[in-house]
Amino acid sequence: MNRDLTVGKPSSVLFRFCLPLFGSIIFQQLYNIADSLVAGRFVGENALAAVGNSYEITLIFIAFSFGCNIGCSVVVAEFFGAKHYEQMKTAVTTALIFSAALCALLMAAGLMGCTALLRLIRTPAEIMNDSALYLSIYIWGLPFLFFYNIATGIFSALGDSKTPFVFLAISSLSNIVVDVLFVTLLHMGVDGVAWATFLCQGVSGVLALIVVFKRLGKIMTDRPAPLFSRVILYKIIRIAVPSTLQQSFISVGNIMIQSVINGFGAGVIAGYSAAVKLNNLVITAFTTLGNGISNYAAQNLGAGKPERVRQGFSAGIRLVWALCVPLVLLYFLSPRLLLRLFMEQPTTAAMQTGVMFLRLLSPFYFIVSAKLVADGILRGSGKMTAFMTATLTDLALRVLLAFALSGTSLGATGIWCAWPIGWCIAAALSVIFYRAEYRRLEPAA
Repeated sequence: MNRDLTVGKPSSVLFRFCLPLFGSIIFQQLYNIADSLVAGRFVGENALAAVGNSYEITLIFIAFSFGCNIGCSVVVAEFFGAKHYEQMKTAVTTALIFSAALCALLMAAGLMGCTALLRLIRTPAEIMNDSALYLSIYIWGLPFLFFYNIATGIFSALGDSKTPFVFLAISSLSNIVVDVLFVTLLHMGVDGVAWATFLCQGVSGVLALIVVFKRLGKIMTDRPAPLFSRVILYKIIRIAVPSTLQQSFISVGNIMIQSVINGFGAGVIAGYSAAVKLNNLVITAFTTLGNGISNYAAQNLGAGKPERVRQGFSAGIRLVWALCVPLVLLYFLSPRLLLRLFMEQPTTAAMQTGVMFLRLLSPFYFIVSAKLVADGILRGSGKMTAFMTATLTDLALRVLLAFALSGTSLGATGIWCAWPIGWCIAAALSVIFYRAEYRRLEPAA
């Protein structure tokens, strides 16, 4: 169901809209968590390390699909808020055409260069073959990833966060079942984990597109909407490129950090792979809530209601901090229990690595969540320079400190210390930029 985010109490509107988004990202992350969990428990610690090692490279592809999602979503939300339905439909088809071309290029580059990338990050010999196998199968599934993300962005732009939640819930739970089936009954290894994700994500991607076109068909326009517009493509790219670069730079930074981690051996890689999945579950959830706030801001700015943006920021902070409390307590107090979901018989190095990572990072979720809410407002307002500045500051600090501190007596622990420092400084920048933008909009309210 389409929902107008420009009317109603902002806190209630955001809660009803963002809560299904939070549920959706939980199930989205179950894809990767299920892969690591099944690989670690049913295949072995090296398989877990291989999936985690490949995951850092898959984040580059996810970054591009994320950029297309955000670019399409913000532009469609603006047209929807302004009730320009013909342009809204053209924005959808333009985004799909652009995404298809981009996906084809990425697939070609990925299939030809995946082994070289794995060597570049110093992948240990004992996990090289499994890493390359997992990554190549993942790349073949990129069209499903891209079109599903575009569909999710369209649903969110129309104020509908429940439909993608239903798709992801069914698909993610199916992925867990197929993962276990392929690995335990069919005796497949890492390839079984990868093919399970391919099949389940493929089904959800196709079904999501079908529902999108049915939904758009019910929105009447005076004349048929053009399939493609260069002007609208520029609007989409203006949002998509900085968002893609942001995620890509983060992914490249993570790959550089992974190369440092790989120098500490398979045990540390396995522990980090398990812990970073749990960390990414939280960060991606907050990022998705930030995306929802972007849609809220874009709809309200499109409708000429900038005063609701400030109210949305305050409501967003309250929402993410309410989610932080149980997550921080769980990650800080029970890291061993969570890590054992991935590792049946972990080595001492793997368990110590995972516990240290989670306990160092989790208290700072309150800070990084505030940053991502502010980023959502900036992105929905089209202030991509400020958004990029804060994000790249975080990334640069984390990468530089990871290299610097890993060479000290702290060892691998020094790498994990880089995250909180980057988050704190970048969060301060994001909030400052948001406040400057709100002061600019306030006189027009």
